[in-house]
Amino acid sequence: MSNQMFRDTVPSPPTGRDKLSWYGPGLLWMLSAVGTGSILFTPRVAAVYEYQLFWLLLLVVYFMWVMIREMARFSIVTGKTMLEGLYDLKGPRGWAVWLIFVPQLLAAAVGIAGLSAVVGSALQSFFPGNTAIYGIALVVLCTAFVASGQYMLIEKASRFMAMLLMIGVLVAAVVVGPSLPAMGSGLVPSWPDEPDLYIILPWVGTILAGSMGLVWFGYWTATRGFGGGLTSADREEDEPEEAQREREQAQNDPQAREDAVERARAWVKLMSGAATLGVVGGLVVITAFLVLGAELLAPEGVVPEGTDVAVDLARLFSDVWGEAGRYLLLIAIVVALGGSVLANQDGWGRSFADMTLILTSHRRYAADRGWALGSLEWLKQRTGLPMLQRRYIKRLYVVTITGLVPIAIILAFSDPVAVMSASGIIAALHTPFIALSALYVNRTRLPRDLQPGLAMTISMTLAGLFYLGFAGVYLWDLLSG
Repeated sequence: MSNQMFRDTVPSPPTGRDKLSWYGPGLLWMLSAVGTGSILFTPRVAAVYEYQLFWLLLLVVYFMWVMIREMARFSIVTGKTMLEGLYDLKGPRGWAVWLIFVPQLLAAAVGIAGLSAVVGSALQSFFPGNTAIYGIALVVLCTAFVASGQYMLIEKASRFMAMLLMIGVLVAAVVVGPSLPAMGSGLVPSWPDEPDLYIILPWVGTILAGSMGLVWFGYWTATRGFGGGLTSADREEDEPEEAQREREQAQNDPQAREDAVERARAWVKLMSGAATLGVVGGLVVITAFLVLGAELLAPEGVVPEGTDVAVDLARLFSDVWGEAGRYLLLIAIVVALGGSVLANQDGWGRSFADMTLILTSHRRYAADRGWALGSLEWLKQRTGLPMLQRRYIKRLYVVTITGLVPIAIILAFSDPVAVMSASGIIAALHTPFIALSALYVNRTRLPRDLQPGLAMTISMTLAGLFYLGFAGVYLWDLLSG
């Protein structure tokens, strides 16, 4: 088929013990992604419903595993990002990318504001001042590091603290001891008599990766070199003629193409293993938070919320290790979630830069560049900086969408839980479109022997319909109540 996409060359995947070195980073990536949904929303759900929604957690984790591996499949097979695949869908030019781009601008600003406000509430419990001041200070500091590109050391330190936090949570959950009969009953699907979607929906939307995290996992696998990494997505100049000739020769050699398909299958299998390890690790951590919330917060009727959210969450450790545990959790919240602000600013900034370049690709060399490229050209003339390059577009989004706008949101809204809940709700509402459109791209743009099989196609469809159903229920509740 003429619309099929396949990368020009596929390197041989690692074999034997060399595979193990590709699994560990997958676990670290997923553990770094569980921060917001685990630390904030899981204890809230457990405090209200205890283990009743344990089955829902398992279902969402399975769907998330299906979605992240299918998003990464496209990058491995084609050497392109899923965003590039969505751009070529039939209809108005780039309509699918626009439907991701615009909502995520809001999700990014709200998400960064919420994370920073939660960290601010933790700092407020340590030092004089208020949540807004500390939250704004964190946004400014992180924006400066991400925009300058000098944040890798801090990010590594925050990941180390996140790992310590996860280990502490697991140990605390074992010490507290879950009620096994209650957990067992939670495996049977049931629904609360009076469900509070304001508590449940943000949790569903932020379990593991969230909506944009689906796209970021594809970036992550490509950056790690799965399948050979990205090709055209990282190219800023036209393809050399020699490379074009090599590509044409490979396409005309059936045996070479068959070998490349087999190598691509091996890469997809390797990626699936890394995704599985990461998802299972994330599930264990989230389950530990569920245990702590159900066993420590629910009996006292404490639901972490408002500007005291960090103080309420500190009960998860202080009830086990006393005052030392309280300070350990508060410090971990500051460092781990502060690292999440850095990682999210970088992820959203890169994604927005790529989407801008993708959406304006048809005008880049045209006489009429349109308002978007025209604005960047104007900035280039005024600043002397090459504003049409990806790294400068990324910095522009980091400073504005994930910097200035979150500061305004923190000043306007004092409740960090409300801000984070809005971000989670946006993620839950946005996920069905990303999942179903990605499935369509994989089923229509990839070679038949590298497309998702029947089981994955059904699972991906069910995942999209599941999130679509949640979105419909929430909108109905919002409009009727």
